[in-house]
Amino acid sequence: MSPYILDSNFFIQAHRSNYPFDVLPSFWAKIEQLARQELIISIDKVRDEIFQNDDELTNWCQSNLPTDFFKDSSISISEYAALVSWANSRNDHFTQRAIEQFLDNDYADTWIISYAINQNIPILTHEKSEPEKIKN
Repeated sequence: MSPYILDSNFFIQAHRSNYPFDVLPSFWAKIEQLARQELIISIDKVRDEIFQNDDELTNWCQSNLPTDFFKDSSISISEYAALVSWANSRNDHFTQRAIEQFLDNDYADTWIISYAINQNIPILTHEKSEPEKIKN
């Protein structure tokens, strides 16, 4: 079975809103179990977004996730290049600022999509499809 790749907001929203560590520890135990079984993974860019806060979520990830949980996203550079071309071709729909934000090298979303395409695996995210949205 292929793993699922988790977006930053999966962790951040769960921690801050839906499943705080002290309210639903069983959720976090299940995340740890699935990670150890390699049924869920993420990428280095997600790690960087999470770890920039240096908070309880950062500590939990460092203490509970396998050391190889956050994969090297650079293996998907050709898919990333294709997404860059696609995003730049959509300047008739999205604002230039939205395109620049999407293509920001430190922004995990583009890299998650690239990695998922490269590995042919599904993404788990809290993002919502809003095709008519033009600002981001």
